[in-house]
Amino acid sequence: MKIVKITYFVHGTSTDNENKISTGWNQGELSELGKKQSIELKSIVREKEFDVVFCSDLRRAVDSANIVFGDRSIPIVRDEKLREANYGDLNGAPSIKVEPNVLDHLEQPFPNGESYRDVERRIRHFLNFLLEKYPGKKVAIVAHKAPQLALEVVLNKKTWEQAVKEDWRLKREWKPGWDYRLEG
Repeated sequence: MKIVKITYFVHGTSTDNENKISTGWNQGELSELGKKQSIELKSIVREKEFDVVFCSDLRRAVDSANIVFGDRSIPIVRDEKLREANYGDLNGAPSIKVEPNVLDHLEQPFPNGESYRDVERRIRHFLNFLLEKYPGKKVAIVAHKAPQLALEVVLNKKTWEQAVKEDWRLKREWKPGWDYRLEG
């Protein structure tokens, strides 16, 4: 049996997060708080060993990954499959227009964007890649909300409804990384 140990990290707070904007596929940028969070995370996870770091190719995740892991001798690989959900016409829209509609877009894509099932398919494809190329490895991922919810669905066997209802963000229960075990 192939096993990949995954630790998932969310990018630091972005200026859009602070302004209650749903960035989606827009690049976004870390706020001063987000930079500080990433520096703090760096010291918290300094002793954790990883074979590779994957991050979304969106700037806010890339910057977080570089702050946290950039001074280590571990490769940091950007992968577009780890992007946030594509909100299409709502990329960069006020969160009040995007966030309440998560389950409305489980199957139905956002206008000119994608559905959460599309995100799940991207994550399943990425996990298959990890099993094939990184069996027995410890992998760090730095990305966004929708990919983490998809991991909860795929690896922890939650329904999308459960994943959304139990999302740590609702209770502000941030942790310095969530551990997942990928078996295949």
